[in-house]
Amino acid sequence: MTNNIKEENNNSSIMMKPNKTRDIIEKIVETIFFLCAMVSVVSVIAIIVFVFYKGVAPFVGNNAYSFFDFISGVKWDPNHNEYGVFYMIVASILATIGAIIIGVPIGLLTAVFIAEIAPKSLVNIVKPGVELLAGIPSVIYGAFGLGVIVPLINKISPEPQGQSLLAVICVLTIMILPTIISLSEATLKAVPNSYREASLGLGASKTQTIFRAVIPAAKSGILSATVLGIGRAIGETMAVMMIAGNPIGGIPMSIWDKVRPLTTNIAMEMSYASGRHQEMLFATGVILFAFIMIVNITLIKITSKAGEK
Repeated sequence: MTNNIKEENNNSSIMMKPNKTRDIIEKIVETIFFLCAMVSVVSVIAIIVFVFYKGVAPFVGNNAYSFFDFISGVKWDPNHNEYGVFYMIVASILATIGAIIIGVPIGLLTAVFIAEIAPKSLVNIVKPGVELLAGIPSVIYGAFGLGVIVPLINKISPEPQGQSLLAVICVLTIMILPTIISLSEATLKAVPNSYREASLGLGASKTQTIFRAVIPAAKSGILSATVLGIGRAIGETMAVMMIAGNPIGGIPMSIWDKVRPLTTNIAMEMSYASGRHQEMLFATGVILFAFIMIVNITLIKITSKAGEK
């Protein structure tokens, strides 16, 4: 018995001895993790500094362009030194709002159907379809919009063309659906079954339980899905560029008018722009970046308040 105790003490003392090799490996691994984490931080800082440096340049110096004319202008014509982005800001806001108004209800109801109502056999069909929708490249969405949605709109539009704000809204609605559906579904499934059981036990129907117990409990996650959907809608470029019409000026007064969002303006002209023209495109990027940050910060605060209730 005494020998066994001594052996155990010896083994424990050996295990407690510091292992220099192991400690070195741990430090190396921790350093690698830290460097990987810093890549994202440094990248974001570098992008912000570069874009703001290039974007602010045309508004300072002797030959500075009026920032007020830039932010309030309704015409973009580099050949005549006219750089106004107000009508682009309006187009981006209207397109995003339209896509969210249509896309969020459709996405949420689809998520409810998958998570709460549909039998497993049907879920196995619908869910892969949603996931496949998320993997389709933007240019394919644009081609679909140009070949299907634009001709349909052209048949009912009072304008001679189908490329319009309505076409942009329709395509963006389809593009944000996978994000909203997937995140909302995961949030709904995370709601404890006790919520459902308590509601049903009080005599509520299944539909009443879903809309009065399950969805309110999942509202924080649903709002987060909406935030990501808004980010996708605001930042989309290629598909929108193919169906928007991209006029050089004019605030859209109806859903039938052509539009030119901020993202498409940058993508269309950056490849051949130089000098003042290029700097004004970077300035457009600054406006876009600021716009996205304001929207995201506002919605994140709303989401956090909803989660606290």
